[in-house]
Amino acid sequence: MAMAQDSSPVPWVFGYGSLIWRPGFAFERAERALLRGVHRRLCIYSHRHRGTAERPGLVFGLERGGACVGMAFKVAEENWIEVREYLREREQVTGVYLETHRPARLASGELVEALTFVADPHHAQYAGRLSLEEQLALVDGAVGEAGPNVDYVLNTAQHLKEMGIADRQVQALAGMIEKNRAVA
Repeated sequence: MAMAQDSSPVPWVFGYGSLIWRPGFAFERAERALLRGVHRRLCIYSHRHRGTAERPGLVFGLERGGACVGMAFKVAEENWIEVREYLREREQVTGVYLETHRPARLASGELVEALTFVADPHHAQYAGRLSLEEQLALVDGAVGEAGPNVDYVLNTAQHLKEMGIADRQVQALAGMIEKNRAVA
């Protein structure tokens, strides 16, 4: 938990993928935020939400280096334990993420500590750095409990675009998916 300037606890969560457009928990405030030292990448094989063990999809993770613009969500103190448990259930199905607390700079200029899930490069589901063509091959046709993998990528790309967040890799892959759909 972060400490506000008045020393009262203020729980925050940083979202960079589906948490941006489907947080799934109650929050008091949502604000665009910058997290330094990590960047967004489709680098996690999904065996549940957006694929299966037999036909894995890909989901976003945060990898070392660079910076990531996403959303920070302030959670009411009385809801914090419930929200944290919900996020652990959602994000840590197979333990592919490392749960950390990192400083996030809000668009307002405020610096807060945020619960953040970072890709574990030593986990078996860590895909690493894949080319756009490799990403497309995995995403196209993969379906998990939460639906088609292409919908996940397109929803994230659309919400990033609506927020004015430039992510060339995500937008390029979304363009490739749209082109494939137009041809099919």
